Amino acid sequence: MTFSITVQPSGRQFGADAGEAILAAGIRQGIGLPYGCKDGACGSCKCKLLSGSVTHGPHQAKALSAEEEAAGYILTCCGEATSDVVIESRQVTEAGAFPIKKMPVRVVSLERASHDVIVMKLQLPAADTFQYHAGQYVEFLLRDGDRRSYSMANAPHTQAAGPQVELHIRHMPGGKFTDHVFGAMKEKDILRIEGPYGGFFLREDSDKPMVLLASGTGFAPLKAIIEHMRHKGITRPATLYWGGRRPADLYQSGWIEEQLAAMPHLRYVPVISDALPEDGWTGRTGFVHRAVVEDIPDLSGHEVYACGAPIVIESARKDYAAAGLPDEAFFADSFTSAKDKL
Repeated sequence: MTFSITVQPSGRQFGADAGEAILAAGIRQGIGLPYGCKDGACGSCKCKLLSGSVTHGPHQAKALSAEEEAAGYILTCCGEATSDVVIESRQVTEAGAFPIKKMPVRVVSLERASHDVIVMKLQLPAADTFQYHAGQYVEFLLRDGDRRSYSMANAPHTQAAGPQVELHIRHMPGGKFTDHVFGAMKEKDILRIEGPYGGFFLREDSDKPMVLLASGTGFAPLKAIIEHMRHKGITRPATLYWGGRRPADLYQSGWIEEQLAAMPHLRYVPVISDALPEDGWTGRTGFVHRAVVEDIPDLSGHEVYACGAPIVIESARKDYAAAGLPDEAFFADSFTSAKDKL
């Protein structure tokens, strides 16, 4: 049995089979619903159920609380329609979203950027065309069927110089994939990826000043967005707030300084939470998301693009709403790990 899914206010429609998650059905048919982890952990796909009935698979309360569910909200990543359904989603993209592909890739380089971050470059098949929006991610397809998600850190236009993607991999001790990346993986290894995925990318139809908020390797998709802005000549005012525990965690500050010299509309505010005396840190301290409201107490006229650990995204969403940021002006990519999805 197939149920009709209608997305308001766009009026877009698609079919979802019985037992199929609404998000998966939308992706399969090129309907760009918002999402992040696809595992019921981050809440990025949460939307209002206007009519019809939906049952949920396993998910975390922080992604959808019992109170939110009672108020008519659903998660499309694990919600399955049991009737025709109408939902309200603000981020449905244009028809003809970039096709999702599976492809083999070859490891070109593994560069240690800090004690726990590797910059990985992957060679894509020369005969294939891989299209994506700056800010989107790919998934590694592991041999046991598991998947691991990483954002592209290079903008799409860089493909013209050679079909490669850059990923920033943070070591999660005990992690099945990252232990391999930081251990046995070597150049010329063959891996498999699938993508592009994600609704996190720059909305170019706005001229509002932007806050780009990153914690840790959440910098990766924002790096791609900054590259894209520079390439396209986008001059909207933008401030990058990048947070780490210690200065070495801001592993590509040199790259950012190079962009500042060429992009006068771009500002950079590094924020460190746990500097030690030997670091000699004299810059901003504390929680990176709080630095934003310290600088911009009224966010009502801004857009925010936030990437990083779930706790940073959740805290930013709450605090920025209190500072006047409209919900539709907050775009986020929550970097959930396998542990976050338990």
